[in-house]
Amino acid sequence: MKVAVAGSSGLIGTALVAALTADGHDVVRLVRRAPRDAAEVQWDPAHPLSPAKLAGVEAAVCLSGAGVGDKRWNEAYKRTLVDSRLQPTHTLATALAALEPKPKVFLSGSAIGYYGETGDTRTDETAAPGDDFFSDLVVRWEAAAAPAVAAGIRVAHLRTGLVVSRQGGAWGRLFPIFKLGMGGKIGSGRQYWSYISLADHVRAMQFLLDHEVAGPVNLTAPEPVTNAEVTKAMGKVLHRPTLVPVPAFGLRLVLGEFGKEPVRSQRIVPGVLQKAGFTFEHPTIESAIRAAL
Repeated sequence: MKVAVAGSSGLIGTALVAALTADGHDVVRLVRRAPRDAAEVQWDPAHPLSPAKLAGVEAAVCLSGAGVGDKRWNEAYKRTLVDSRLQPTHTLATALAALEPKPKVFLSGSAIGYYGETGDTRTDETAAPGDDFFSDLVVRWEAAAAPAVAAGIRVAHLRTGLVVSRQGGAWGRLFPIFKLGMGGKIGSGRQYWSYISLADHVRAMQFLLDHEVAGPVNLTAPEPVTNAEVTKAMGKVLHRPTLVPVPAFGLRLVLGEFGKEPVRSQRIVPGVLQKAGFTFEHPTIESAIRAAL
């Protein structure tokens, strides 16, 4: 299968490209710089993408987006978070819609931030969106794929949870802290974190390329755990004490509005994936952490 991937240099994109290539797929990487080889296609998400550059593509994946925790959230960075998601998604969806023959499937990046605060409630894809900045962003992000939906392409929105990996993302920042014995619960520790191992995230995307699943799909492990349980598991696997708590007010001072995210409770479950028959290699937080090591 010929698969176009946007966001191929990020944590998830890099792992996905490697897995697809290992499986024998022909992967086309959409890049903003000059192409380095025949497998790369240059594009500018702020401008239309010629369908000719995607000739023969049977599937596409868009994982583009500035990191939510990379910088302090101010108004300028919030605009970056929006534009870096909406523009690539809409540009790629529009190009795919103009292709003949049309691709079979478009996996479009999304996030569990859609749901906002869920407290202790187990929440699947049938739930309504939240009412904060990131919830609104995700609603608009998913709507940006509308041209592909209207063209009859199967579109799955990848509502991704916290990806457990040493190599990047939010969890990549946790490992060094815990290895130094400086890790501890954040705030009360009672808030739920919905996680997924990097390996299972990639496997889930491969699964969605081959199975007739459309609409929102939660990419999270079956049993979300509290931050206190995450802290305990990190300490156990890394053989380090976890006695240094992080006060919630300190996060807000350092991270701005993003400081609310680590103390927000989201108990999100993968209803669609499980109903479709997907099985997790790392269904527990301890197994996900060990897989990352």
